[in-house]
Amino acid sequence: MKRSSWNFRFFKYNMILAVIIIFVVLISAYYMLGKIVEKEIGERAVNVAEVTALHPVVIEGLKKDTTSPEIQEIAKQIQKSAEAEYVVIGDENEIRYAHPVKERIGQRMVGDDNEEALIHGQSYMSIAEGTLGEALRGKAPVFDENRNIIGVVSVGYLFEDIFSMNINYTKNLLLVLAIAIVLSVLLSSYLANKLKKQLLNYEPQEIVKILSERNVILETIREAIIMVDRNGIITLSNQAANDILTSNNSVIGENIKQVLPNTQLLRVMETGKEQLNRVMTINGTKTLVNRIPLVNNGEVSGVVASFRPFEEIDLVANELSQVKQFIESLRAQTHEYNNFLYTISGLIQLNEYEEALYLIHSERLGNHALIAFINEHIKDMFINGLIIGFYNRAKELKVTLVLDEDSSCGKLGHLMEKHMFISILGNLMTNAFEAVEHLEEEERIIRIYIYESEKEVICEIEDSGEGIREDQMKEIFKLRSSTKDKDTRGYGLHIVQDNLKALNGTIAIEKGDLGGALFIVSIPKEG
Repeated sequence: MKRSSWNFRFFKYNMILAVIIIFVVLISAYYMLGKIVEKEIGERAVNVAEVTALHPVVIEGLKKDTTSPEIQEIAKQIQKSAEAEYVVIGDENEIRYAHPVKERIGQRMVGDDNEEALIHGQSYMSIAEGTLGEALRGKAPVFDENRNIIGVVSVGYLFEDIFSMNINYTKNLLLVLAIAIVLSVLLSSYLANKLKKQLLNYEPQEIVKILSERNVILETIREAIIMVDRNGIITLSNQAANDILTSNNSVIGENIKQVLPNTQLLRVMETGKEQLNRVMTINGTKTLVNRIPLVNNGEVSGVVASFRPFEEIDLVANELSQVKQFIESLRAQTHEYNNFLYTISGLIQLNEYEEALYLIHSERLGNHALIAFINEHIKDMFINGLIIGFYNRAKELKVTLVLDEDSSCGKLGHLMEKHMFISILGNLMTNAFEAVEHLEEEERIIRIYIYESEKEVICEIEDSGEGIREDQMKEIFKLRSSTKDKDTRGYGLHIVQDNLKALNGTIAIEKGDLGGALFIVSIPKEG
């Protein structure tokens, strides 16, 4: 079942809320109006009763032992003018002298609510059941000229009539509420559409998904990212930014000037111009920073900055440099084979066919023997190709590269990250070539040993160079730690160590039989 859109649900919930509020208001208003009407009618009934009790005809009529037509006429006139249901006049014994129903004159008054008027001489309002039904009554005592109580006047309004009056008042209220409902519908529709536009027409579940994905992306990327608002308050930062800025503590909610006193983010806020590839030192770390303004409706509302330490950039550059070295090696090998082909072409043109055949045969046998030997000992094509490439490189540099005859390695399964293993071998081999490049040609020797057991792969790289001193052992794996130029070198062994950590491998350094350094690498096959 397709879920309804957000603006429809917003509209629906607002309408339900509006109807509930209107319903509560209607009931409350009806109750309050009923109380007000009841109070007003009660006070009117008491006032009419008091005025009637002061009428001379009523006083004189009650002094007589029998009723008179004058009292009945006065009662009818007052009842009509006051729009009351009845006006009843009785003597001190509660015998009726006037009543809307003529046959009930002379009978005793009912309701048992005349005590306050006949005994205490008080005017008051009461609710009682009379012969005409339940009514709201106004009671007033009748006094003679000596202030003796000689009777009582009762003016009544039936509750049926009061209810009808409440309904009439409520009809007007219903009209107002109907107008309020229409206005609520229009306002809810307007707010729903406006909010939907402000949310870029996204549904709430879509917004939650986008925010979740954004958070995952921010924490996944290695580049540090922060965002500030117009007041310079940091509103977003990923873990990489926290690590560089405050050592794992979140910086969200803090002022950027307190976290980075030398920041240029506020400058970008003022100018609205981006700053790309700017160098900045943060807590002693040299970084490369990009600053981009956030523009909403033509105004800058914030700035996003991304920065990355130069060391990480240098690591990537070094790996690219190694790839370039491999390319140059292949280019040199191509150049060497071109020279070989030119030589054969010249011998053929000189009709020296036997010399040409001998040269071809010698080259083919040399390459065939090399490839056959490597293929026999190394079955994994990735490692196989790397060793053949380095053999060609060694041939170009006049270096003797020896694959230990005890080497043995099958195809490495998918459980091992081969690209990391190749990177480890490649960096160690490159260091070995650099270690022997200054020696005499006959002294340039590098030995490779690779062995695969059931649980691990062991690799040894040995050279005939000067080796590594004891005081260099602890520092050699640090970034930019090198026995040569530290500004351009010192990355290879750091990359080796990072890859070994990822593979749960180990590395040891010893003095080899060739006189130089011996690197022994052990990598578990299960990771």
